[in-house]
Amino acid sequence: MAKKVLGISFGRKMSNCDIMVKQALMKCEEEGCETAFIRADDLNIENCTGCIACTIGTMTGRGRGYCVKHDDFDILDENIMQSDALIIACPTYETSVTGRFKTICDRIGPSHDITFRKAAYDEGKAAGKPESALPDARAFKKRTAALISIGGAMTENWICLTLPMMYEFTFPMAIDVVDAVEYYGAMAHESVVGYPEMMERMTKVGENIVASIKAESEEERTKWRGDEDEGACPMCHTRLLQLSHDAKTVDCVVCGSHGTFEIVDGKLKVSYTEEEKKRSRLYWGGKLEHSTEIKTQAQPSGTIKNLKELKQPYEDFVRPPFPTDENAYGNVKK
Repeated sequence: MAKKVLGISFGRKMSNCDIMVKQALMKCEEEGCETAFIRADDLNIENCTGCIACTIGTMTGRGRGYCVKHDDFDILDENIMQSDALIIACPTYETSVTGRFKTICDRIGPSHDITFRKAAYDEGKAAGKPESALPDARAFKKRTAALISIGGAMTENWICLTLPMMYEFTFPMAIDVVDAVEYYGAMAHESVVGYPEMMERMTKVGENIVASIKAESEEERTKWRGDEDEGACPMCHTRLLQLSHDAKTVDCVVCGSHGTFEIVDGKLKVSYTEEEKKRSRLYWGGKLEHSTEIKTQAQPSGTIKNLKELKQPYEDFVRPPFPTDENAYGNVKK
């Protein structure tokens, strides 16, 4: 059976994101893969409301981890479930990912976390529940992904938050990112089709994805195939670090792992212990640490007995928005 590669573009129709993802998908098809393509902006997906019904339902065994809202997210979800690999491109409008990208990540979020889903699945199986009452087992399939960030700015720092943020899409189901491309300076080309080197890089993205899903060993499947070396982090290969409050250690913003740093031959070198590597958000250990925190420390409803009374002053505090000049935005009545 042919491997399935899903391409997702968060950009404008037939703009750079669409074209770059499709170029990579075309290479995947050449190599015998079945492909699908989705433009995120064509989907009607509502914001997550933070109701936590998905997580509570999974934790208590009363749900399958699905969102209570059934909109076009179901289309995206089913395509992800069928896929063996993903190629995702997101533009940079204001230094980071688009609103649509974040909305979808919030909807994937806790509801698809494999540590929650796997525990519920195993417990349900042991209790004799049918598959139809359990989290979708396809969520546990090992998948790989390539991430592509795009920005018009000629300086990289104007888009530097996009690629690290894109890992939010892959965290919950532990999708292994094997390639990443940061395309800045896009304004120097009318379209990426006029930039042969970048189009060739997209062909390489397709080749790298195919190599990952055809790999015969786990080491080869998850092998980093991006252009850059390890960067600051050997797990996610990004360069975004957060300095600790005492300025003695750093955290990888993507992985959450703690590291120590030193200057070697004039270069910043960050080191992570094997224990810290294992608690990366990219791996089971890091995800389990987080889900265990939620399961053991989150306070249930009813803990504060007079909660309604305590909230009442804020319920009573109602103020309208400041008035807006109807002519301020060109909405002149005729």
